[in-house]
Amino acid sequence: MSTLRQTAEGFLQALVGRDDAQLREDQWSAISALVEQHSRALVVQKTGWGKSAVYFVATLLLRSQGAGPTVIISPLLALMRNQIEAAERAGIRAATINSTNIEDWSKIEAGVQAGEIDVLLVSPERLNNPGFRDAVLPRLAATCGLLVIDEAHCISDWGHDFRPDYRRIRTLLHELPAGIPVLATTATANARVTGDVAEQLAPPEAPDGLSGVLVLRGSLDRESLRLGVVRLPTIEQRLAWLADHLNEQPGSGIVYCLTVAATQEVADYLRSRGHHVAAYSGQTETTERQALEADLAAGRIKALIATSALGMGFDAALGFVVNLGAPSSPVAYYQQVGRAGRGTIEDASVVLLPGVEDRDIWAYFASLAFPREELVRRTLEVLAEAGRPMSTPTLESYVELGRNRLETMLKVLDVDGAVRRVQGGWESTGQPWTYEADRYARVAEARASEQQAMLTYLTTDECRMRYLREQLDDPEAVDCGRCDNCGGLTLATTISEAAIEEAGARLARPGVVLEPRKMWPQALPNLGIDLRGKIADAAEPGRAIARLTDLGHGQALRELFRTEAPETVPVNLARAVIEILGDWRPPVDAIVLVESATRGALVADLANGLSRYLQRPIVGTYALVDPSVPPGAGAANSAQRVAAVSRRSALRAEIPPGAHVLLVDDQVTTGWTVTLASKAIRAAGAAAVFPLTLATQS
Repeated sequence: MSTLRQTAEGFLQALVGRDDAQLREDQWSAISALVEQHSRALVVQKTGWGKSAVYFVATLLLRSQGAGPTVIISPLLALMRNQIEAAERAGIRAATINSTNIEDWSKIEAGVQAGEIDVLLVSPERLNNPGFRDAVLPRLAATCGLLVIDEAHCISDWGHDFRPDYRRIRTLLHELPAGIPVLATTATANARVTGDVAEQLAPPEAPDGLSGVLVLRGSLDRESLRLGVVRLPTIEQRLAWLADHLNEQPGSGIVYCLTVAATQEVADYLRSRGHHVAAYSGQTETTERQALEADLAAGRIKALIATSALGMGFDAALGFVVNLGAPSSPVAYYQQVGRAGRGTIEDASVVLLPGVEDRDIWAYFASLAFPREELVRRTLEVLAEAGRPMSTPTLESYVELGRNRLETMLKVLDVDGAVRRVQGGWESTGQPWTYEADRYARVAEARASEQQAMLTYLTTDECRMRYLREQLDDPEAVDCGRCDNCGGLTLATTISEAAIEEAGARLARPGVVLEPRKMWPQALPNLGIDLRGKIADAAEPGRAIARLTDLGHGQALRELFRTEAPETVPVNLARAVIEILGDWRPPVDAIVLVESATRGALVADLANGLSRYLQRPIVGTYALVDPSVPPGAGAANSAQRVAAVSRRSALRAEIPPGAHVLLVDDQVTTGWTVTLASKAIRAAGAAAVFPLTLATQS
């Protein structure tokens, strides 16, 4: 054994706290390539294999040779915290720069300059922050001893979790001084993604786009996982299964849901059945997130009911993962189930409870794909004509795209060189740009193929782990002997009547609060609309039966709105409206309905039924006055929607002075129709407006 390898294994033993720890051959191959050859490597290995050990040991070796600090780009804040703890155990001085510790940035940057920090972890969104990109990143790139890209599949738009911020890394790689080693790691990359990432990693001088990159792919089998599927026809039964069988799952774990709303519903129900659980999503406040992660890792809580925002680090030894609803691809599912069975856990349970509503949610997320060419061209034209930086809210008033989708598109254009993020917003570079329609179409086709593969996973009678590994192009895939199809796992399908009844009661409970809009969109004057600042004449908090993504009434509402021009409110939904009124009890003197071009009969039926039930008159409509403005026009962003609704509709009603008005609509999408109708009703003399709709999209 070489002296360098002996030293490396000494560092590994300090890192993991075991005197008998030894490097795997592929770990040493990667470390040797980085430290001795100063080359670039891509490591595709399963979760728990020891990818982090590669870059921490390489860091210690390089630092002992006088190299600069290691910079790790990582998208998971929870993983960052765990990585820092692990690094410190080995005597590595580590720090992180991300959106949650802005007040510490200057101190950390000074520590890097003074040589007091060995490892700096950076979240990918920092790469396109103008101040960090222009002032800090060039110094880091010039002086770092090793660049590490964690979750490297995010670089590729073929990957299941493509992130535009990661595309900035490609530019960074080409700007690195010669001789700085680069390591990319991931557990979830098929052959196409591996090839794409390797090509982007290749140094500029590589003649064929790939030479100079060491690619190490290993077996993706997870020996500790036992996979199974329980197919139940209704959401009530799936929730009841959870309530009856959650405590049978080993240790603590995660119950993954597809939407934020579902995490709240499921956590509420399971708590009512005596389970110690909590909801967790991207909307959970940062300090609460950290406390919940710590409770889960320490076993102080049975489960977190979470969206995919929960990415636990390698120190979390979890005994199970349950998915209530299937992710849209086998690769994404493989990543989520990989949260279980790490560390000392030798036998972890993985259960999938698919639902018919899963495909509706997949379709929604698919609708957020890269925009049509005309919308991209319009954005570039607006920036070019402005000749100055424009903020995203200002751009919204010119381009019919929602805030998140517009931001994502701008990040891609930034990496492509067509725009640039600067202080104050975005500016045009004037560089030519090509819309890669064929590539976007191929990515969309790949996504559709992944969805079909996920549906096949649900029904296959083949080995489930082998199926997932084959989806990741693992050439060593063989039957696992541990899953339900291999006979290694038997999952109970019995459900108690009490659990089903309680689940049904929870899901049947209607009522979602419609919080009123509080501020007018920025830049409305650009559209000739003199509204700005706080909304002084807003509606009162309203009510909807449910969100369209909800587990209970959401399904009935989705079916209703799939019907072309429905004419009547179904009995079950009418009863839900009456139940809401009984709980809510808004004071009502009169009713105004929002006229609809596509569901006019449905809204009229709802308003007439409410008039009979409440014995209050319908005094008019928020009427369609410009049919040339199509339904949903401008819905992609707030400024455009306010402009469209202002042109399309106007109040046609006799409002009794001082009246409390019930404003009736079929669905709230953006909330701006209700806001503008309420403004008009208040201006006509009403004292208060109470919106009531069948559904809301959020």
